Amino acid sequence: MKWPNILLIELPMTPPDFEQLVDDGIKAIPKKVLDLLDNVAIVIEDMPTPAQLRKMRLASGRTLLGLYEGVPQTKRGNPYALEFPDKISIFRLPIEHAAGGDPQAIKEIVKNTVWHEVAHHFGLGHEQIRKAEQNKNQS
Repeated sequence: MKWPNILLIELPMTPPDFEQLVDDGIKAIPKKVLDLLDNVAIVIEDMPTPAQLRKMRLASGRTLLGLYEGVPQTKRGNPYALEFPDKISIFRLPIEHAAGGDPQAIKEIVKNTVWHEVAHHFGLGHEQIRKAEQNKNQS
């Protein structure tokens, strides 16, 4: 039966479902890389804070899907002790919006965002990450 005059609205992905996608994105990173992660927390947040957005100075129309905040391993001095953990934030609502609500697209964006932010933890800049992504896609 058709329902004229009724607008069906699909609810966004539930937080536990999104959390599972982030977990899957972490598991997609090779174990030898994961074993090298040091003093970093990966968190899920609905949206970036105004301070995070100001810090990133995004161009108009750009969306922040994830953010690495900390001291990359390549810039840590010796000794590196008693420091707060680095933080990787994965932003749920911007990712869902960027994917247009498509669950498969959300899954792919989450996986790529997690990988991208972990790469920053290891000291890779955006240009190096783009090259690595191109190489990954060509293999």
